[in-house]
Amino acid sequence: MAYQIVVLDGYTVNPGDLSWEGLKRLGRVTIYDRTSPEQVFERAKNADILLTNKTVVNAGLIRKLTQLKYIGVIATGFNIVDIDAANSADIIVTNVSGYGAPSVAQHTFSLLLELTNSVGYYTQSVKEGEWHASQDWSYWKAPIHELAGKRMGIIGLGAIGRKVASLAIAFDMEVVASHTHPERDRMDGVTFLDLDDVFKTSDVISLHCPLTASNAEFVNKRRLALMKPGGLLINTARGQLINHNDLYEALASKTLAGAALDVFTTEPPQSEHPLFSLDQCIITPHQAWAALEARQRLLEGVINNIRAFMSGTPVNVVNKPSFLKEMKKDASPGSIPKVKNSK
Repeated sequence: MAYQIVVLDGYTVNPGDLSWEGLKRLGRVTIYDRTSPEQVFERAKNADILLTNKTVVNAGLIRKLTQLKYIGVIATGFNIVDIDAANSADIIVTNVSGYGAPSVAQHTFSLLLELTNSVGYYTQSVKEGEWHASQDWSYWKAPIHELAGKRMGIIGLGAIGRKVASLAIAFDMEVVASHTHPERDRMDGVTFLDLDDVFKTSDVISLHCPLTASNAEFVNKRRLALMKPGGLLINTARGQLINHNDLYEALASKTLAGAALDVFTTEPPQSEHPLFSLDQCIITPHQAWAALEARQRLLEGVINNIRAFMSGTPVNVVNKPSFLKEMKKDASPGSIPKVKNSK
């Protein structure tokens, strides 16, 4: 029996520079670049395996997809899937973690270096003729600052945070961090501090923590006011970690010297977002994760997850269906494991 595999939104992960061949070897595969909420059921109704990057798979949809046995999230975050509904329906949900740490860390420093060196700004100035017209052989329109000796404050010292810390140390920065498990995740060259102390003492704050119910908009007016007047804020994690109205006020009033954001609360953001008007706010379109090599690792992770599911030994499972116990006991390679259908 061939598996019916449906990819709801494959374009962002693979706009054409990667190969789907590894996935196509696993069954009959249908790949959609994008899927609107109104199209999801019709496209997914015959799927055994459903893959989604950002397309929402909610409880109502899960209850109607009576053939579905597996949801693979083509990402680390899996909040787009109703986990309780998947548990009730004995559907396994998997994700891929760790694939993007080098890419996100590199992007973090590309943002930081743009804030401190203004390479893009100066490139545009030269192309507009300002160097040609200059009376001097060198000129500057914005301050340039060294990173050496500055303090980098990292919020969240997981795989990405640790990679960022390593780069900061290589730049001769002092590194401090606020982290949920400092006793477990010690790192040479990193000092753990209370969250407010990280904000008070750091020259640069970089966010690398997951979004939870308890930390939404924890970067707010109070914490921004704790930062040094020349402080810089970088967010490559989740947009909802920052109150963007408070950030706008801090930047516009010069309470904060600069910010660089790769993520927003709503994506894509509105076309005339207030932060777009500020020169000291650099914005990229949620692409820190998206280096070619990172997307290749992500796609390979998705394929490996499906292979493990098919063999009866699923990995990277983020939910707790009762189905798991039966799979390990009854499944054989190459066949869909027996399922108690509770739908």
